[in-house]
Amino acid sequence: MDLNHVSAFVRVVEEGSFTAAARALKLPKSSVSRSIAQLEQDLGVRLLHRTTRKLHLTDAGMAFHNRVSRALADIDEATSATSDLQRGLRGKIRLSAPLDLGVWAVAGIVARFVRSHPEVNIEVRLSSRLVDLIAEGFDLAVRAGPVRDESLIARRVGDLEAGLYASARYLARKGAPETIADLAQHDCVVFDTDRGPLRWHLRSTSGEEQVIEPRGAISADDVSFLKKAVLAGGGIAFLPRFFCAREEESQKIVRVLPEWCLSGSILHVVYPSARYVPQRVVVFREYLSRELGKIARRCTLAEASEHGSRAPAAVS
Repeated sequence: MDLNHVSAFVRVVEEGSFTAAARALKLPKSSVSRSIAQLEQDLGVRLLHRTTRKLHLTDAGMAFHNRVSRALADIDEATSATSDLQRGLRGKIRLSAPLDLGVWAVAGIVARFVRSHPEVNIEVRLSSRLVDLIAEGFDLAVRAGPVRDESLIARRVGDLEAGLYASARYLARKGAPETIADLAQHDCVVFDTDRGPLRWHLRSTSGEEQVIEPRGAISADDVSFLKKAVLAGGGIAFLPRFFCAREEESQKIVRVLPEWCLSGSILHVVYPSARYVPQRVVVFREYLSRELGKIARRCTLAEASEHGSRAPAAVS
């Protein structure tokens, strides 16, 4: 069977007429008509009903089109991917990431990748909001927490620990909580979302779990803001451990109730479930996932070393 005849048939169906298909293929209409006739002869079945105004697929034509259109798309994808590899990686990649993760982890990963692939341009947009990857033209995104959008593929790359933090000045004024119940007497700085304040799903080193609804006068949808508010003495907040390391070392910020951590802080690389993805995006996606996974594992192992009785959290 001549694949050119098959391609002509698919284009006729997609364009809705022989004339439009011939224009798209840059062929005479008579050539397209002969291709379809030859294909029907090879198959021994009629694929199209032709009228003066419209084309109609037969049942056999519809079944054939459903199969071969996917096969031709796979061929096109394989051809494009191979061409990308032959030419080397080049072109633009658009990435969305949260501000804190972007500054702390993603910037270095991007810089190292571009050094290895100098003809790739990576445009990074840092935002606390969940961007619409498809509508806004992003190739992929880094996200922490659950991914609820079923139109996206979410690859879990690790778990990030988060702990309860307060400034030294706040603790000097209010005292440090000794139990989870004591949090009710403290000011909390709360992470807020479009769906309302996030509850704290807590897990202790002994395996005990509790869910707390934090209360406080300050809330925001950006982790950087929460950290600034904590440093200014605004209260107690759950913050990623990596984000507080420098201030914790200088004792500007103190971890309270250290036997408790925030569970379920999962790190994902997400991307649209499109059929064809440029090779540069595929290669960068694999690199980004691998490097973020290494960082997450280092954080988890550091947390485990501080609490020898607790095994490291699993990282997929």
